[in-house]
Amino acid sequence: MSDKEPETAANPMAAMLGGGGKSRVAEFIANPRKAVWKLSVPVMAGMAIQTLYNIVDMIFVGRLGGNAVAALTFNMPIVFFAMGITFGLGTGATSVIARFIGSDDKESADNAAEHAMLVGLVVGALIVAGALLFNEQIFAMLGAEGEVLSLATQYFEIVVLGFLFQILNVTFRSIMSGEGDTRTPLALQGSGTLFNVILDPIFIFSLDMGVRGAAVATVVSQGLVFIAFVGYIFVRKGTYVEFRFRDFKPSARIAGDILRIGLPASASMVIMSVGGMFYNRIVSAFGAQAVAGLGIGGRMDAIFFLPVFALATSQITLAGMFVGAKRVDLIRETVVYTIIRAEIFSVAIGILFWIFARQLAGWFTDDPVIIGVAVEYVRVISCAFPFIAIGVISGRVFQGLGSGMPGLLLTSLRIVLISVPLAWTLTHFFDYGLRAVWISFAVSGFFTSILAVIWIHLRLRRVEAEMRRDS
Repeated sequence: MSDKEPETAANPMAAMLGGGGKSRVAEFIANPRKAVWKLSVPVMAGMAIQTLYNIVDMIFVGRLGGNAVAALTFNMPIVFFAMGITFGLGTGATSVIARFIGSDDKESADNAAEHAMLVGLVVGALIVAGALLFNEQIFAMLGAEGEVLSLATQYFEIVVLGFLFQILNVTFRSIMSGEGDTRTPLALQGSGTLFNVILDPIFIFSLDMGVRGAAVATVVSQGLVFIAFVGYIFVRKGTYVEFRFRDFKPSARIAGDILRIGLPASASMVIMSVGGMFYNRIVSAFGAQAVAGLGIGGRMDAIFFLPVFALATSQITLAGMFVGAKRVDLIRETVVYTIIRAEIFSVAIGILFWIFARQLAGWFTDDPVIIGVAVEYVRVISCAFPFIAIGVISGRVFQGLGSGMPGLLLTSLRIVLISVPLAWTLTHFFDYGLRAVWISFAVSGFFTSILAVIWIHLRLRRVEAEMRRDS
């Protein structure tokens, strides 16, 4: 055990936030089911706060009109593209750090955290530069035109300035997740998100900045979160991993391990982002109101993804720690336990969406056409919720085990080979309406979930066989 552990008692703020500089491996092995919730609940709460912000943000922007909503919808895939790359690389860092901590190799865990920081800085700078250079061309390619194109560009040219803050914040969160602390990132990022909600109406309406105001509120809030992370990690030293950049030793093995998981995970996020761009392009053929309806539907189905992604995220840390500790039996136990709980959430939320879809969509806009599109989207996609949950959790288990390619291949199958081609074919060659696009989403989730279950079962059997040979 590290000599940093006694700091918990001496540092009450770190203890309250969930840090305190101690390893959590023994605690998680002793009660893996409790560990699922200890890791998931803070992530779920953080995502709930973020979802609340997304909903409130869209409600505020919705008061500016349908074109403003469509403008933010066109921004969503681009922002998701940038954040997707970062979350993917962060996943690699989480998995590597968790496996080193699980095998009681703290020095390598520290080194992995330092590598993750450097990767975040480089990637952040490249993304911001590329986004500033090509934003207008991207929006035009996506089908934005006229006032929608102008509003989308106005929003993006401001919000991109905060990308570097967001990227580094995600990197900090990924490092802390690897050591089993999801509570502290919740406290820091959640506070920033709530601050963003407060700033939104001030900048949008009081200062009469319109969609620009929503972007300014986001940049200011992310900057404050970044300052809070720096203070907690580098000033308070509240994490188990330690940053000693003066003693930093480049390691091809650690960097390669992070990238072997992170690059496929990033590619999966990029594919989802590009898929979102194609969906917007396909849907834009039905008009700006259809795009706005898709955007509102996407905000609504975030309520489903909230618990599912939170539960899935716990599997990266737990699978990594347990494989490092050579406890594959606990991986299998937590995977089954987590999937069953995710299915309960999926069915319950799907039923609620079917019943209350129109009322939920009415929170965002009073345009009956936009509401109709959003309602149809949510009711169709909710039928696929149980299958999507299985695919999401399985992909995170693979990442925790140190493999990024299975998740990438599953994502490619779902988007590149099934949903986008099917939606394009049904709408352009067979003249089916928007419902065909939503059905394409649901069909792709069904087929990939079947493959994911089979694949994860075979992979765990292989890991068990490898450990028996090594013992």
